[in-house]
Amino acid sequence: MSAVAFKIVIPARYASTRLPGKPLLDLGGKPMIVRVAERARLAGAEEIWVATDSQEVRAAAEACEVAALMTRADHPTGTDRLAEVVEQRGWSGETIVVNVQGDEPLIDPEIIIQTARQLATSGADIATVAHPITEAGDFFNPNVVKVVCRADGDAAYFSRAPIPYARDHFARENGGETLPAGFPAYRHVGLYAYRASFLKAYAGLSVAPTEQFESLEQLRALWHGYRISVALIDAAPAAGVDTPEDAERMRKLFDRV
Repeated sequence: MSAVAFKIVIPARYASTRLPGKPLLDLGGKPMIVRVAERARLAGAEEIWVATDSQEVRAAAEACEVAALMTRADHPTGTDRLAEVVEQRGWSGETIVVNVQGDEPLIDPEIIIQTARQLATSGADIATVAHPITEAGDFFNPNVVKVVCRADGDAAYFSRAPIPYARDHFARENGGETLPAGFPAYRHVGLYAYRASFLKAYAGLSVAPTEQFESLEQLRALWHGYRISVALIDAAPAAGVDTPEDAERMRKLFDRV
């Protein structure tokens, strides 16, 4: 299969409720944002940009030869920040832009490539990733976002609710302590590839009612008729850094490298 051309943007807000200054977290002598960029480089993108609202983050990236640009501090979402990068860089509407989260220093480059390829081959507006749910606890956990797909591989809906619902099995199991065999339940992984044309249109899209209640930004795209193609992987990717406990775990890991 021929290689897919794509660009990577790593949004990096300095402010974080649980971990202020998270992009600058020291991991084995380098800021976390640089560790993420180093992993992203292995995917073979045409360009990689850190998009930040902090001069300190920009300086830290550039000191390690990672390209960075300043974006506005008032963006409500990372998608809005990506849209500004598309505008600043003047990318064409067909450009594939992969959004790599700035708190995933262990991200698998192969998943980045797979997501970009999913977008290129599906003809969708957005591509994302999911893996099978095998534990009932995850299925019923509202912090685990589920996705139901159509026959063509596009997402039909994302939800924090347990979907699809195995009515007869859960009735027999008295609330659902197990999942039935062959159950098509998938956990959404928040890695996205976008066509730049979608990012250019995003700011003008009204918030979807479902998005407001589910607190899931991707529902805005579905509400307005955009296609989201889902790449399936076998298991959950390496966890990122969301809490002080995650930060300590990651520090210890990089200290051993």
